[in-house]
Amino acid sequence: MKIITVVGARPQFIKAAPVSRELRKYFDEKLVHTGQHYDDNMSKIFFEELGIPLPDYNLKIGSGSHGKMTGEMLEKLEEIYINEKPDCVLVYGDTNSTLAGALAASKLLIPVIHVEAGLRSYNKAMPEEQNRILTDNISKLLLVPTVDAEKNLKNEGITEGVYNIGDVMYDAVLMFKEISKSKEYLLEDLNILPNKYILTTIHRAENTNDINRLKNIIEALNESNEVVILPLHPRTKKFVSDYGLTFNENIKIIEPIGYLEMLMLESNAKKIVTDSGGVQKEAYFMGKPCITMRDETEWVETVEVGWNIIVGTDKYAIIDAINNFNPKSKQELIFGDGRASEKIVELLKKLMK
Repeated sequence: MKIITVVGARPQFIKAAPVSRELRKYFDEKLVHTGQHYDDNMSKIFFEELGIPLPDYNLKIGSGSHGKMTGEMLEKLEEIYINEKPDCVLVYGDTNSTLAGALAASKLLIPVIHVEAGLRSYNKAMPEEQNRILTDNISKLLLVPTVDAEKNLKNEGITEGVYNIGDVMYDAVLMFKEISKSKEYLLEDLNILPNKYILTTIHRAENTNDINRLKNIIEALNESNEVVILPLHPRTKKFVSDYGLTFNENIKIIEPIGYLEMLMLESNAKKIVTDSGGVQKEAYFMGKPCITMRDETEWVETVEVGWNIIVGTDKYAIIDAINNFNPKSKQELIFGDGRASEKIVELLKKLMK
């Protein structure tokens, strides 16, 4: 069986690492990189560090408006599908690459496998939410990571082809956590001690593109009286400059880092403050309190079990959470047992019979 896997953004590279390793033991997998993340620090380094096979195709789409980017992906992916004649197409998550990969396949009547199906933030103004819903509705196999994701699909009338396999990102963390310790020299380089700093990421357009939201976030970090490590996303860096915002000395700005460095910083942080969906989960995997600077989250389970708090971009709510938010409950295995990649292969082999 030939499978085409479409990736294009940082979290998808991470998810593909354990899954591609398992798929290639039994199937012919072709990897297509759309180029949605084109900065070397945010794409090429992931292939190198995580041992992901080099893409068989690199579309080099780059940035642009949602319509332009998705349209270019559709055109190029359709050509690849016609030439390669895959038995199915596998997509991850909720990016424009996800939607384009699924839609191009659906138009050609090629079955779509959606890994990380069923997630909902219930904010349709978010491009990611639109991508999730559309991809789920044209997928043949919907591989959900949690019980809540399965319930979301059932509430929308989607019950065929739904399988709860757990979260492939948990697979990746278990796969690379020990290796990430080789990056602990970064703590010394930054002159910081384990569990003595707050790790922060800011990249969502809803925060970076709104001067008031971004201003509130930066002021909260400035006034937190904590050492803050902030790997600065290129888009965030641009808007910080455009808006004339400044960071206090307690905030250590570093360049975007590789996945292993990120895992190491997460595992040694006191708390994690983020607007990233993936980092929310990684915080949970690492046993770290997570403070989410969004108005909602698709990872509601982490909030329900008391390890994640949603603060939006209210300056004082962010500061209060940094100072006072501490989980009271023990962690539960809400994201599966770390064998999601194996379960995908087991499922595909079973369905082929």
